[in-house]
Amino acid sequence: MNQKFLDFMRPFSGKKMAVAVSGGVDSMALLDMLVTAGFDVLAVHVNHGLRAAAADDADAVRRACRRLGIDCHVLHWVGDKPTRGIESAARTARYKLMTDFCHERGIDTLLVAHQADDQIETFLLNLARGSGVAGLGGMRPKSMRDGILIVRPMLNIRRAELQKYCDDRHIEYVHDEMNDDTRFARVRMRMGRHVLRDALGISDERILLAMENLGRTRAAIDEYVNARIETVIDGRSACMPESFLFDEPDDIRLKLLGNLLQRVGGDNYQPRLNSLERALHKLGCDCKFTLGRATVRRFRDRILIVPEGCSTSFRERNEKTKQQ
Repeated sequence: MNQKFLDFMRPFSGKKMAVAVSGGVDSMALLDMLVTAGFDVLAVHVNHGLRAAAADDADAVRRACRRLGIDCHVLHWVGDKPTRGIESAARTARYKLMTDFCHERGIDTLLVAHQADDQIETFLLNLARGSGVAGLGGMRPKSMRDGILIVRPMLNIRRAELQKYCDDRHIEYVHDEMNDDTRFARVRMRMGRHVLRDALGISDERILLAMENLGRTRAAIDEYVNARIETVIDGRSACMPESFLFDEPDDIRLKLLGNLLQRVGGDNYQPRLNSLERALHKLGCDCKFTLGRATVRRFRDRILIVPEGCSTSFRERNEKTKQQ
């Protein structure tokens, strides 16, 4: 078993956790490694109802859980499905179903099976979008979503190693034909990665090294930004002098605004970089606008950020402050 995986998971020993299991090779390997190593887990599988083989996938996960002696819970995405952006919508629905399940069961940690090849594809997708350090640093080993800790213990393990693990142990897994559908950008990126290596000499290992370096830079920025935000946040709103943003370098300014909008608006993701850049441009003078489920207002030298639909009166805020 991969030693980096065991070292990463050691602090979670003795903790009840949920594991997202699609039935594919990555998640089946993750589930088997966790149970073999003695972690206290249960499996959660989401049937999106998008494929004819979806019920067979759920059955495969159930069989694996019976073999391993752990509980298996199959959740269903019901209702109308969008005709466009189905990949993103399915991901959002999947996480919502799983985090709601965790809350209902009193579980605060959800393990997911993203691995090193997923990281590379994420890097390339974000590079194509023109992302900054936050996006190019890739998926984080730990992050919060809807109040649940999302843990990715296999980001240092390659897909081929997980394939070998399953094959050597005769672990059954399913193949999702959507992973071969070139209508999806991630699939096209996966199929074209060899061009970077063969034509340009940019290996997967070099991409992962670049992501590691960018990740350290991102972590340092995050530490500084999070400390700064605590000085202006008040529950679900934030009020600050305009200098709080505009005395900082551009990258820090963007990160401060993005984090504030996410914290106040309650979204799982920050607005995209180009949206933040436009927002900062608007904040150069008196304005009021909505972004990331939050309303932003500048009046003279003060900036206020509140949840969308809440009052943006500086006078009301000043009166409340005096009463306190």
